[in-house]
Formats: sequence, C-alpha cells, structure tokens
Amino acid sequence: MPEQVSAAPDRSTLRLALVVGGLVLAVLLGFGLGRLNAGAAPGGTALPATDHPHSPGTAPHDHGTATDQGAGSEAGGLAVSSAGYTLVPLATDFPAGRPGQLRFQVRDAQRRPVARFAVVHDKPMHLVVVRRDLTGYQHLHPTMAADGTWTVPLTLPQPGVWRAYADFTAVSDDGGQTAVTLGTDLVSPGGYQPRPLPAPATSTTVDGFTVAYEGTPQAGATVPLTFRIGADGGGATLERYLGSYGHLVALREGDLGYLHVHPEAELVGGAVKFWLTTPGPGRYRLYLDFQVAGQVHTAEFTLTVP
Repeated sequence: MPEQVSAAPDRSTLRLALVVGGLVLAVLLGFGLGRLNAGAAPGGTALPATDHPHSPGTAPHDHGTATDQGAGSEAGGLAVSSAGYTLVPLATDFPAGRPGQLRFQVRDAQRRPVARFAVVHDKPMHLVVVRRDLTGYQHLHPTMAADGTWTVPLTLPQPGVWRAYADFTAVSDDGGQTAVTLGTDLVSPGGYQPRPLPAPATSTTVDGFTVAYEGTPQAGATVPLTFRIGADGGGATLERYLGSYGHLVALREGDLGYLHVHPEAELVGGAVKFWLTTPGPGRYRLYLDFQVAGQVHTAEFTLTVP
C-alpha cells in the first residue's frame, strides 16, 4: 500500500512563514508612519531657531555665508540663489520717493515656495535694503502669507539701483535648518547721482547720540568691536531691540558683500560688544541699529580693512 503524504505543512514551516510575514508587515508599517511624520508639520509657520543666545566671552556668529554662518569667512547676499534656495521678487521697479510694497518668495530647489522659517532674533525674516553707493540703509521685517509670499512697505527715496538682502533661516521637511542670505537688485528709475563714502572714522553722531567704537578689524580674522552710545555727555540707556542690545550690518564696497553680526547677550561695561570677521581687505560701511526709549536709531561708519 503506498505511503500517504500529509497535505498540512509541518510546524517548522508554519513558524518560518509567520516570522517572515511579521517582518514584512513591520517594514510596511514603518514606511507608512515615516511618510505621515514627514508631512505632519504645517506650512506657513515660523519655528524656534536651533541657535542659542551668545554668552559673554564667546564669539557670536554672523550671517555672512549661507553654508557656514559661524565661520563668517565669506560675505553673503552676492547671489539670488544659494544652498538650494532662490529669492524671487514679484516686482523690482519702484518710483523714487513713492511708497510701495515689496513682495517676494523664497523657493526651494523644486521651485516650491518655502513657508517654514525659524525665528531668529525675534523675526523669521530680516530684510536689508541699501542703494549701491551704500546710502539709504533700511532694516525691515516683512510679514508672510500662508502661501509663502512676503510683503513689506518700501519707499526708495532716491533714483538708482538698490540691493535687497533677505536674511533668514529656512526649515526643511525633515526639520533641518539652513541659514541663508540672498540678494537681488531693485530699480528706482531716474537720474542716479552716486555719493562718495564718507572718510573712515571711529565715531559719529546720530539723532543727538554720540556713537564710537573700539577695535581694529583684520581680513580673515575674528576681532572684537565695542560700541559705546552716549547722550548729552552721559551714557544712553540702551534697550533690547529684536532680542539684543544692537545689530550690526557690514557691507563691502564694490560687490556689496553682506555680513550681519549680532552682539554678546549682555552689555560689557555698558557697551555693545560684537565679534566681526571681515572676509577680505577693502572698504566697508557699518550700520549699527540700537534702541533708546522705544526708538530705533542707526549709526553709520566707514571702515577700511588693509
């Protein structure tokens, strides 16, 4: 009589099938959850920055370079695209002296409008506008719509070509943060009469305040610059503006390379102390924003770096 073969699989085969099936199911579930998490963060949001306030005695970062904000070895704002992001203004012509609105987007490598930015120094976007002869400096803070379009009132007081710098930290889908400074030109039609830079000086007056700094910047080196603000023969009571006692922008004559430097967290002997790295020799224009009695003032200096 022939031997009968059982149709039912043995127990070891069943156990193997169950183990393999469980592994496949775990992989599929993990992949699905990962895709859900990647798209969980809403658009049009501003997230906390990953950087932290600077402690006394440390060298704060500047915003000169898109890829390494801490090094400050290169000036930023020289290109409309950098680090996978592109600055796209919706209009670039502004009649001189007439109030208007600057509208722009920041787009990623897939040409999608970016709508997630980290809040750095109280704002998700810092916009600096200056004419190409380094006059007419403005430090503005646009507001963003849900579709990623930024808007800010803007008046260009004199004809000429103006440079606009968008200084921001973009947040990617995976939560990574990239600090970038992008630049674009704006045009105010009319007769352009460039003004020569004032002679280098370490002190100036603005709105009744006397502002002076100490320090000798060197190309490629990080050195301290200490600013003192006085009024009527005494010291002025500085207030925090955008989270700090001062903000310093340096623009290089010629290519208008951009450095945005922040001070130490606290005053040092009543003065505002910055750490500045100039990327190379040349003439720079410094713009110091400070606040007293709720009013923001800007002191300007010409600096020559040998």
